[in-house]
Amino acid sequence: MKHAFSVWNNFFTSAELDAIEGLGDAMMQEKAVVAVPSDNDDKVRITNVAWIPHNAQTVGLYRRVTQLVQRLNNDVYQFDITGLEALQYTIYHGTEGGHYDWHTDLGPHNPKPRKISLTIQLTDASGYEGCDLQFQAGPKLGHAPRERGSIIAFPSFFLHRVTPITSGTRKSLVVWATGPDFR
Repeated sequence: MKHAFSVWNNFFTSAELDAIEGLGDAMMQEKAVVAVPSDNDDKVRITNVAWIPHNAQTVGLYRRVTQLVQRLNNDVYQFDITGLEALQYTIYHGTEGGHYDWHTDLGPHNPKPRKISLTIQLTDASGYEGCDLQFQAGPKLGHAPRERGSIIAFPSFFLHRVTPITSGTRKSLVVWATGPDFR
């Protein structure tokens, strides 16, 4: 693999991206928590999230995301994938200094191992400052693109972070593809 992550553009139309954002904005958002809570949670992560359930209203979105994951997995990863977790609508606010320090997406409490993580950029890069998705998979930092509609996919065990946002608001849809334990 040449980079720590794969990028796919133009999978979702502008209307689909608007619909995802509208759906997420209409949902009850909560302060995100870290996998192992501590007194220093805000040093690790400041983010608001909403969980998009798989139901009659979202079946089309889940179908599109499943198509995306299957194509990326077939073309790039070839992992044993059996499902998706609930989709996470994620919001970083400049007024809060939103960020998420270095972490992997494996998590100790997931019912099935996460194998592929995806971030779908919903906000145009001109709508915020900072808030860069970065990867550490070798001696150099990898920087994900910021264009609206960019899909950034990576193995869930890769170390990554979102740097502090200094102004504006960044919204994304986060997806985790799951499967049996790695062997």
